[in-house]
Amino acid sequence: MPFSALGLPPSLIQALAEQKYSEPYPIQKEAIPAILKRRDILGIAQTGSGKTASYVLPILQNLQGNTASKNRHVKVLVLVPTRELAAQVREVFYVFGTNLPQKIKSLAVYGGVSINPQMMALQGVNVLVATPGRLIELVESNAVHLSEIDTLVLDEADKMLNLGFKEEMQKIFAMLPKKRQNLLFSATLSEDLEGLKQLVLRDPVVIKIEEEKNNIDLISQLGYFVSEEKKGPLLRYLIKHNAMKQVLVFTSSSYKADNVADKLRKNGIDASAMHGKKSQEARTEALSRFKKGTLRVLVTTDLLSRGIDIKFLPHVINYELPRSPKDYIHRIGRTGRAESPGDAFSFITPEDQHHFKIIQKKMGKWVTMIDSEGLDLQGI
Repeated sequence: MPFSALGLPPSLIQALAEQKYSEPYPIQKEAIPAILKRRDILGIAQTGSGKTASYVLPILQNLQGNTASKNRHVKVLVLVPTRELAAQVREVFYVFGTNLPQKIKSLAVYGGVSINPQMMALQGVNVLVATPGRLIELVESNAVHLSEIDTLVLDEADKMLNLGFKEEMQKIFAMLPKKRQNLLFSATLSEDLEGLKQLVLRDPVVIKIEEEKNNIDLISQLGYFVSEEKKGPLLRYLIKHNAMKQVLVFTSSSYKADNVADKLRKNGIDASAMHGKKSQEARTEALSRFKKGTLRVLVTTDLLSRGIDIKFLPHVINYELPRSPKDYIHRIGRTGRAESPGDAFSFITPEDQHHFKIIQKKMGKWVTMIDSEGLDLQGI
């Protein structure tokens, strides 16, 4: 099925062709026609399934001929949990809106940077992509008004609830007009999310896209039994021995991410940490360098992985395991995308072994294990 069969206009079809989109993903086939008809949506789909374009494209079309409003009264609000995801979603609006007859102005706002430039940039904005805390600050400063919102999008709603945004989101809901289109996208459907569904959605079209098992099958997984003190040498060994040029390393905390990146740099491996305690400028620069391939190793946490979307990332390393099996699958799913193979390595200490068995059972795939004692890690 081509995109033209979904009801999109020639200008958006042209933008899709320029971005090398040949045919719609499953969620796009179902969501785009429903959103064009102004239906509410509950979309359950994993990151990397094409869900951002599934709402961006029809929203841009629905705004054509419907953008006139008072200044600072935005028409579309997209709420996201992280700064990186806000910037990424706004970029999708910008790229696909380039050829539209009626120009749409979009803006991403988030904390961690000065609020004044964002307040000034809100002039004439139609689509606002925001993290909840910064949005509330802007509303309280009268820099933006939500009384004319036509469409509300909650992206990564599962993460937003888990991260403790529920109270802020309810405060935002109270500011919105009751009559609006609501689009909720999530990787999972938890009990908390069911409650939110009742609060926000009206007779929604429910779209549930099962995670493609082939994605995991494209990923070559290896686990290494290793003691805590030998994780550093093992990491350097794998990067050097396998001549890795672009590696995403996951840790469980900001402190550990900094520590791992520092040790890599001291051993001659170009690395940078990206986490919530870094300045926005530092995070943006690190991610930009990593995507361009000029930064060899990016060390990050689960939270910030939501903004890392690289089609052909070859290597992922779990320096520390995540608590959730779903987060493990999300991590390794950063590689093995777009039908390209990838490698995922996991470091398993004696304390991790039981948890890793649970992860493998939930994943439905057993990982080949190697004892790092058999590797020559001296002088690495």
